[in-house]
Amino acid sequence: MEIRELTCIGCPMGCALTVEMDQGVVVNVTGNTCNRGKIYAEKEVTNPTRIVTSSVMVNGSSKEKMVSVKTASDIPKTEIFAVCRALKGVTVEAPVKIGDVILKNAAGTGVDIIATKNA
Repeated sequence: MEIRELTCIGCPMGCALTVEMDQGVVVNVTGNTCNRGKIYAEKEVTNPTRIVTSSVMVNGSSKEKMVSVKTASDIPKTEIFAVCRALKGVTVEAPVKIGDVILKNAAGTGVDIIATKNA
């Protein structure tokens, strides 16, 4: 039996979670005060994902030289560096609006990179 200790990020409580696994299968989660903790723990130990945030250069804007961007949804944790490499050197033309797709299917993840501010 494998035991993993986590701090939940599902809500502001920050519960100390204990996950018991048997041959890669979650058999028990304790320490959570809400159901989000259980869901978070199961996902984190079996298929961890993250939102990636970054910024890219903007051409044609007298005000903004860069615009913040993020993945439209979470991606597998193992793909973070591939997405960052795909963003390296990306430049967009102004105007940019919040939610504009900056890079489609980043690093083959099936997830787009979107703008998080106007430029």
